[in-house]
Amino acid sequence: MLHYLCAMSIRIEKGVLDKLGILASVACAVHCAVLPLVITVLPLIGLEFLANEWIEIGMICLAIGIGAWSLVGAYSSHKSFVPLTTLLLGFALIGVGHFWIEDWEPVLIPFGGLTIAAGHYINWKLHRLNCSATSSIKQNQTDQG
Repeated sequence: MLHYLCAMSIRIEKGVLDKLGILASVACAVHCAVLPLVITVLPLIGLEFLANEWIEIGMICLAIGIGAWSLVGAYSSHKSFVPLTTLLLGFALIGVGHFWIEDWEPVLIPFGGLTIAAGHYINWKLHRLNCSATSSIKQNQTDQG
């Protein structure tokens, strides 16, 4: 059954969710790190909407949704809490920087975004390793039987 889930998951997603999560998290980190440096230029080039708080909250919600979907799907194959713990640490850093310690926001939020990207990367690697090992075991059983 596990082999079937891994094969089905790889065929359907091919790690797309974790790759999308890494992309969204890095985009969030870059957005939050660069925004304070270019905020005065944004209206001149028509991009003042990027400084809107709802854009930031939308990016956080997108990252939460992708992270939850990706990790729940892969947990059944690798059974490791490391990706989830890493992801939660990243969201905690973002939450603290965005809502409580705003003086540290330029440091905490990009670091949180990169931590979330690391959680997706760990999840992706564990899922691939486990599915590869499961496929190898299944192949060996087929060859022997």
